[in-house]
Amino acid sequence: MNDYPVNTSLKPDVQAFFDEATNTISYIVKDPASNSCAIVDSVMDIDYAAGRITFEHADELIRQVKARGLTLEWIIETHVHADHLSAAPYIQERLGGKIGVGSKITVVQDVFGKVFNEGTEFQRDGSQFDALFEDGDRYRIGEMECFAMYTPGHTPACMVHVMGDAAFVGDTLFMPDGGSARCDFPGGSAETLYDSIMKVLALPDEMRLFMCHDYGPNGRDIQWETTVADEKAHNIHVGGGKTKEDFVKFRTERDAQLGMPRLIIPSLQVNMRAGEVPTDKDGNPMLKVPVNGL
Repeated sequence: MNDYPVNTSLKPDVQAFFDEATNTISYIVKDPASNSCAIVDSVMDIDYAAGRITFEHADELIRQVKARGLTLEWIIETHVHADHLSAAPYIQERLGGKIGVGSKITVVQDVFGKVFNEGTEFQRDGSQFDALFEDGDRYRIGEMECFAMYTPGHTPACMVHVMGDAAFVGDTLFMPDGGSARCDFPGGSAETLYDSIMKVLALPDEMRLFMCHDYGPNGRDIQWETTVADEKAHNIHVGGGKTKEDFVKFRTERDAQLGMPRLIIPSLQVNMRAGEVPTDKDGNPMLKVPVNGL
């Protein structure tokens, strides 16, 4: 596995929180040897039609961290989400911790800074985040060494975070019967996503994989945990020896039929700022709607 420090003997405690409004799963990940933890892919609630933001989902994460007596060290974003808003700064203000994202956030900021006509005051250098991860970067949650894997294809800034025997895959993979994520956003690539998925599936078979989204295909109950072995054998888009050519053909044809995510406009503006809501010249929270810009 390249030089990644894989250690499946470490088994962190993983607590999942499903957000029904966006089909997102957030996680509290606890170091098995201490009370240190991380939060992965938090959600800020929005009633887009009413222009109202609230924090019920984040408040539940905060309650759980406090109730368990945990110390929050990291708030991880697997990528710049286009379908939900991050609650990272809200959580950080209340619990501390560092906000981390992949270093290619700068590519996303540059692209969507133009789309949303952001002025020069919007920094496109990733400085809104506390840490910008490169492929193979290591960090610690208490005594547990973790690392980031660069897995572009869905977006240019996607990272899979491996913590002991648990890997948080963002949108790089879905559950085996869900397949994979779209690749038609700016900077996306079906060819690149296939290569990234193969990189994830080269992890040990017993590695637990935790999804960022699940939509309950064919009416089944929502699920978010599987293994490398199960994905290799059964993933409907890449499993069972499907070729890169097969994947690219399917993914390209499928993506051409998809509409834009319901919350893409507010999500991108907030998430490229590490979860901060943009403001107008008077400091009031304000979102833009670019017409024919996406």
